[in-house]
Amino acid sequence: MIGLYKTECVHRDGPWRGVDDLELATLSWVDWFNTTRLHSSLDYLPPIEYENNYYRLNNALPQTRPGEPSLR
Repeated sequence: MIGLYKTECVHRDGPWRGVDDLELATLSWVDWFNTTRLHSSLDYLPPIEYENNYYRLNNALPQTRPGEPSLR
């Protein structure tokens, strides 16, 4: 992960004027990495979209009552 970050953000977009510029670039890269990039292991969906779909589908399943066996 650190190598990917250094390759895609630090080395490609540098040199940096200071630490503040690098911090802003890092925040931008992390936002892109978590919300926008398409991931092949997730059927080419952005990670945030895949996670939202997961929780939407799992919260839609009927909940078992306490003491009842679960069929999941």
